[in-house]
Amino acid sequence: MGSRAPSEIRGPSRFFAACLFLVAMSAHAQTICAPTPAFSPCELVFDLSDADFGAHASPYQSVEIQAEFRSPHQHTFLLPAFWDGERRMVIRFAPTEPGDWVFRITSNLDTYNGKTGQFTATESDAPGFIRAANMHHFAYTGGDGNTPHLWMGDTLMRGAFMDDAAFRQFVDARAAQKFTHIRVSATGEADDLTKAFPTPDAPDIAYFRRLDDRLLYINQKGLTIDLVLAGGNNCLRKVFPNWDQRQRFTRYLIARYAGLNITWGGVENFEDYDDGRDLMRQIGTLLKQEDPYQHPRSTGARVTSAPLLDDGWMDFVTEESADDAVGAIEHQLYPVPFVNMAFAGKPSAKGAGFRNRLWNAAMNGQYVTAAGVDDEGAAEMKIFFDFFASDRHWELEPYFYVDGGRGLALEDVEYIIYVDKPGPIEVTVEHHSYDTVWMNPANGEIVKLKDAKGEHFTGEPPDRTHDWVLHISRESHKAGMLKSYKFESRRILQQEIEVNAEKVPFKIAEPPGDTISLQIPPPYSVKMTRETHATRSMLYLWTADIADESQGYRVIGTGEKGFLQIPANMSRRFPAVFHVRLFGMNANGKVYSADRTYELTR
Repeated sequence: MGSRAPSEIRGPSRFFAACLFLVAMSAHAQTICAPTPAFSPCELVFDLSDADFGAHASPYQSVEIQAEFRSPHQHTFLLPAFWDGERRMVIRFAPTEPGDWVFRITSNLDTYNGKTGQFTATESDAPGFIRAANMHHFAYTGGDGNTPHLWMGDTLMRGAFMDDAAFRQFVDARAAQKFTHIRVSATGEADDLTKAFPTPDAPDIAYFRRLDDRLLYINQKGLTIDLVLAGGNNCLRKVFPNWDQRQRFTRYLIARYAGLNITWGGVENFEDYDDGRDLMRQIGTLLKQEDPYQHPRSTGARVTSAPLLDDGWMDFVTEESADDAVGAIEHQLYPVPFVNMAFAGKPSAKGAGFRNRLWNAAMNGQYVTAAGVDDEGAAEMKIFFDFFASDRHWELEPYFYVDGGRGLALEDVEYIIYVDKPGPIEVTVEHHSYDTVWMNPANGEIVKLKDAKGEHFTGEPPDRTHDWVLHISRESHKAGMLKSYKFESRRILQQEIEVNAEKVPFKIAEPPGDTISLQIPPPYSVKMTRETHATRSMLYLWTADIADESQGYRVIGTGEKGFLQIPANMSRRFPAVFHVRLFGMNANGKVYSADRTYELTR
């Protein structure tokens, strides 16, 4: 492959602004990049001399080049170079504001160490990268950092392995259908990792250049990439047996892709790894320390990544469950955004079942990414997106003063009620006059009602043949809020979970006794000790952890009764102290917790 002529540095994607690094760069600043739009990547290319290459025959392992970039407003970004084959090293950087940028190179090669340069970033209509915001939501980083972001995605884990025409057709379709995210693995599924890294000491450059083209194309179409570093089944530990190798692998991906519009996704299922929590803590902490853009971080999970929140590196939780108990209750427990990466189940529900899961996930307070969606589902997700894009979605929270449906609300402004099984419905609202419509979520058709006044809305959907969405809103007031409240109009408070046994209206009835066997799934059940109007509808979430293992909790059941599903790798030592915690949420959204300790045997 060797060095390239300047005209070839662009590569096959016109998304890059080309950069020509001058080997004879002087100590004073000079223009290096062509004018580059803000939030678009450009490249500084370094072709190693014969002497440097002779001293560093494996640049991936031993060459260190990094640049500190300084913005017109004195913000600094430190980015390392990545090896791009033979003698070629590249720093890929995206300026975050227009104006003149300067940079300084540090390196273990005297050829480049201490050199400086500058380039100009131009105005851009890109909204920026994304960040967690307003407790459970997202915003763009561009401008004043308060432009809301509506997350809706699909999944294409093996994107780099697809036929190019099929890949572009998929991305084009999702962009046209208003999707804002595509989830892709940087190294494919578990068995693909050795194709991306044939040895732990060097990547396959042809593979990563192909991946570059795919990811840049996603960004070019205006979508964010949810980049999963690796698959499950312990593949990272198998391919990279020691931490130095895993650290180098992670830094390589940071260098190569931090300049793109991405989120970091850890591994496909952290629970499948030996010491998955420790592995994710190491990798997540490295991402937090060395990604200068601080792209949002989480990891894939079989049920939820929330058990890793206490380690301090995650910005949002990914859930992969079609069970409302997981999403609805965890939303009340943690002050971070939630994205359900498999809201319709695996395999995904179809038809009306898919639509029901989509809207119920939203009522749980989750953003959504499909685990692969057909044309009918994608069309319904476009309707879903268009609906929420016209609302103050970045301030909506689950709302419980509803009979006959499930709700989200920005109280005093708008109320969104999903009616899965049409019938009489009653919603308590603040005393105002409201615009009121019913929407058919299957086709987006609107049935407008007379303005509603007062503190209660009562009525029924236009017909009972399918599900409906009720929208009660003060449209003129919302328009005014865009002028005076461009982002947050209220402070969201996290509720305090009730753990006082005398106030918790239920207790753990089963498993009975003091011992649980890993080999025989024990029954579980709840006994209600105090019934009220609010306990007429309860969601239950069963979790367990083993303190000595430090793996965090696992979801082992949902609902009033069933059989506990205990992961086989929860403990390496038996017997183990097995702490079961039961969360229950009533019809008013109040969450209670009860716990019990058992001995877990093999």
